[in-house]
Order: sequence, then structure tokens, then C-alpha cells
Amino acid sequence: MTSQRDDGDENAWSADDYDGGHAFVFEYGEGVVDLLDPAPGERVLDLGCGTGHLTASIADSGANVVGLDADRAMVAEAARTYPDLRFVQGDARQFAFREPFDAVFSNAALHWIDEQDAVLDSVGDVLRPGGRFVAELGGTGNVESIVGAVEAAAAERGYTVENPWYFPSVGEYASLLEAHGFEVRYATLFDRPTELDDGEAGLASWLGMFGDGLLGPVPEDERDAVVADVEDHLRKELFADGTWTADYRRLRVVARDGTSKPQK
Repeated sequence: MTSQRDDGDENAWSADDYDGGHAFVFEYGEGVVDLLDPAPGERVLDLGCGTGHLTASIADSGANVVGLDADRAMVAEAARTYPDLRFVQGDARQFAFREPFDAVFSNAALHWIDEQDAVLDSVGDVLRPGGRFVAELGGTGNVESIVGAVEAAAAERGYTVENPWYFPSVGEYASLLEAHGFEVRYATLFDRPTELDDGEAGLASWLGMFGDGLLGPVPEDERDAVVADVEDHLRKELFADGTWTADYRRLRVVARDGTSKPQK
């Protein structure tokens, strides 16, 4: 994860809340680790590592993995939980390492970052020639119902909110990768309805964890009322049997670095 975890977004993170109430983020990420298929001895960078659970999963393969996240609390929690692994605080838009990586992995982090050109420049710079980039992020239409309901509830109170996330289509992101010298080997967009924890409070908890940027224009003392309106609006669509289900759509990509690089 990253808050843009790269210093540009105002979302406030709690490592405890993230692990305790939103574990689905890294649990679903196990499928992206399978797509990465790390091999023993490979150097892998986990970009937007959050609290490090997927970093550890990659390490279980025998790969030499480094976790990078811009959120200080997330990095600290990852280091406490997995003291034998290396975690560094860094900006996903501008990072560098002395030794190249065989692969860069990212789960549920890149949609927090508008400056994708800078991210992909940095990814390409740290990959060895032919190295792979494996990522999952929110795709076009992700949480569209939730965003629309927040926009409507805020507008009724005279506030204009905008989607703060980057949710590209397959064509958009594949073209961006190619423009940065990557060869796209795999790209897919799919629906993944995601059950939220905390029962009746699940949607409010989700907005409390991830929605600072979305709710930013709404004053603090009016946010609870806006969230209540959102719940009322979406209850028939997204709430059943005591559980809220977010309308997630995910984009997965595998790309190879095709640029020629000078010998060091």
C-alpha cells in the first residue's frame, strides 16, 4: 500500500487498523504473488509494501526481497513483524538502489499515485534488462458506486468531491507501460466484489481508512452525516446478510523491461 504513501496524498494511515480491519488488501494480494512466481535467489522489490505481509510471502520462496513504502508507520510495523527482512521508507515516484532487481512487485498501491510516469521511470531504472514488473491496482470503474454515492451526498451539502485515485483501463495502462520501454506480457481487468469487515460499520470503516482524499472537501463535523447518507443510498445495492460488499475492479499486469541499459 502507499498513502500515496508517497507524500502527495493526505490520507492518514493506521497500521493497526489496516491489519486488523482491512486484511483483505494483502490477503487478495497472494494471487499477485502467484503471478510473480518468485524464484530462490531472485532480487525482488515490493513497491508499496504496507505492513510487509506480502513481502514476507515473497521471501518464503527464497527470493531476496526488499519492501519499500512511503508511510513511516507502515514501514516500522513491517520491520517489527518481520525483523529478518529489509524495509525502507521511500517515495514510489523517486527511488533508487545500488543493485538492480530481477522483479518489481506491487499490490494495491499504484492507484494512490497520479504521477505514473515518474513511478514507471523509477521501476525501469531499478530493473535489470529483461526484468519483470508485476502489479495489481484498482482498474477503471473501481468502487464506482461508492464514489458516486459520496459525490451525491457531498453535493447535497454544497461540497464538490472528486475521485482522488488513479484507476486506468487495460489499454491506458498498457500504453503507458510501452511508452516507458516495457513489453506487456499480460494485462487483465476483472470484477472482484470484496466483502468488508466490521459488519454494519464496514462501509464507514472503509471510508474512514481509505477515504480521506475522497472526503477531503467535506468538513470534519459533517463527514458522519455524509457517510450515513452514503450508507442509506447504497444499502440495497451493497449490503446483505449483515455485510457490506465494495464494488472492486482490479487491473493486473505483467511486463518485461525492454530498454537497453549501460553497463555499470
